[in-house]
Amino acid sequence: MRILVLLALLLFSLPAMAEDDPKEGSGLPLPRFASLKSDSVFARTGPSLDYPIRWIYKREGLPVEIIQEFDVWRKIRDPDGETAWVHKILLSGTRSAIIKASGPVTAWDDGEGGGHAIAQLEPKVIAHVTECQEKFCKLEVPAISGWVEKKSLWGVYPSEILN
Repeated sequence: MRILVLLALLLFSLPAMAEDDPKEGSGLPLPRFASLKSDSVFARTGPSLDYPIRWIYKREGLPVEIIQEFDVWRKIRDPDGETAWVHKILLSGTRSAIIKASGPVTAWDDGEGGGHAIAQLEPKVIAHVTECQEKFCKLEVPAISGWVEKKSLWGVYPSEILN
């Protein structure tokens, strides 16, 4: 009888043990934003070194959206909407955003868009995200720190608040 009870306990614990399986990924929420850690990131057609390289990203800090995980591989979406698989060591949790507007975007000295304009950021500029409020995110680029409207950025979700 004890053996049956032990077997039953073992069988019922298998699904719980499977949840901790590293092949399932990190356990972090999906989708989520990250950034490229290097200026040479191989993007593959599938989650393994056996898959061919689709292209090589050459922009360190480029924001990407992780949309799927398998083992140590992350399927990402880039700002142009392209998807590929990259190894997790080539990604950083450091948040960045890219200016997605078709023309220059104003960076303000406060998080409400009032205050003073301190810079114009051109399309495709990549900036480090340090904080996000309801409508604005604080960005840092070399020699500039200012607030930009979220709707002008790719790399943060519309309802996301970051402190």
